[in-house]
Amino acid sequence: MDDVFPDFDEVPSASVARYALVLGDDALIAAQRLGELISSAPELEEDVALANIGLDELGQARALLQYAGRADGRSEDDLAYLRDEAEFRSAHLVEQPNGDFAGVIAKLLLFSLYQRELYAALTGSTDNYLAAVAAKAVKEVRYHVEHAVTWTIRLGDGTDESHRRMQGALDAVWPYLDELFEVADFADLAADGTAVDASALRTAFDTALDVVLDEATLTRPDVPAIRARGRYGEHSQHLGYLLAEMQVLARKHPGAAW
Repeated sequence: MDDVFPDFDEVPSASVARYALVLGDDALIAAQRLGELISSAPELEEDVALANIGLDELGQARALLQYAGRADGRSEDDLAYLRDEAEFRSAHLVEQPNGDFAGVIAKLLLFSLYQRELYAALTGSTDNYLAAVAAKAVKEVRYHVEHAVTWTIRLGDGTDESHRRMQGALDAVWPYLDELFEVADFADLAADGTAVDASALRTAFDTALDVVLDEATLTRPDVPAIRARGRYGEHSQHLGYLLAEMQVLARKHPGAAW
């Protein structure tokens, strides 16, 4: 796993560290949700596929959290296991429970399409470390998109039941989508080329999504967005339960070693 870390000694500014934390928390929580599915997927091959996607997300989270931690001397483990809920900066979309298999695919479709645009743009970052992380991640996320698209079309254009479930799952996660494309507090970093202006990714995202929905015979949801503020530490009701499970061992036995 050590090859996930770019070989740089740069220490980020406080604002760059906060940006890395946002991206890292999204990947970390997405990885944790995918990890819940191990041994629970509808077929063995899918079990392996979702586990591998989760490991990719975990690798991205480790690289980004390690970078963020350099700013104040905390380790990736400190940031993952010893922060309280309000200190996380994950988006509400990745916090949502998995639901049925259609729910897993709907969330993966939206998140992977977003990450593909995000990391492609971030490869041009003026921050060498972030650019290196993005260069590796964008290759991984292309596979995530391919996997999610394949299943979305298979379910959407499948039986009446699979179509109903896929459309319902897409409708359920749609209100959480807009938060991914909000600029939050990083306008200055986007202006100097360090960060990506997330709002500028929306057109490419929508174009790619519409192609998938058309082939899957699915309809773009017509449901309002919720006012999500995960970037400011205000999370969905689900994150606390996820963190309790993820952090219990590290918090119960701080500093323990095998």
